[in-house]
Amino acid sequence: MQVDKDPRLVELILRESRRVVRHRSGVLIVEHRLGFVMANAGIDRSNIDPQIGTDPVLLLPADPDASATALRQTLAARYGTAPGVIISDSFGRAWRHGTVGIALGSAGLPALLDLRGSPDLYGRALRVTETGFADEVAAAASLLMGQADEGIPVVLVRGLARSDPDTNAAQLIRSADQDLFR
Repeated sequence: MQVDKDPRLVELILRESRRVVRHRSGVLIVEHRLGFVMANAGIDRSNIDPQIGTDPVLLLPADPDASATALRQTLAARYGTAPGVIISDSFGRAWRHGTVGIALGSAGLPALLDLRGSPDLYGRALRVTETGFADEVAAAASLLMGQADEGIPVVLVRGLARSDPDTNAAQLIRSADQDLFR
């Protein structure tokens, strides 16, 4: 496989992946071990202090939903309130240019809202609408956090309440048998 990337990086990408989905010069799209279909298994070299070591990289969390739950529990113990928590990252989309923030992990909020059966503006029942609520919150927060040298790792969103049951961000990943493109 010829992708014109540092072989050490390719090895790490493959270790973090279930399979290669597509490749060409400069591009390696994989199914990450967590189920995300993404470039380079989400491995990032940006915004890491090079003083840390030789060519440091950043990997996705081992279990982003567990990380969000642990952070939520820590905040509850320290401050007496358990806010919803989203672990987010920038993500490219196959059919559009540009990256947007998505929820890798979440706790304490509904990651996916199933609106099927709910009425639309004119009373017609929605038939296929599921909203990636955690992804929408992550995208909004990403506008404030930035993608480069802004240095804003956390955004506090107030007044955003849902009564729907909590679900984790793993619910947002479409299974391979439902995915028309892989």
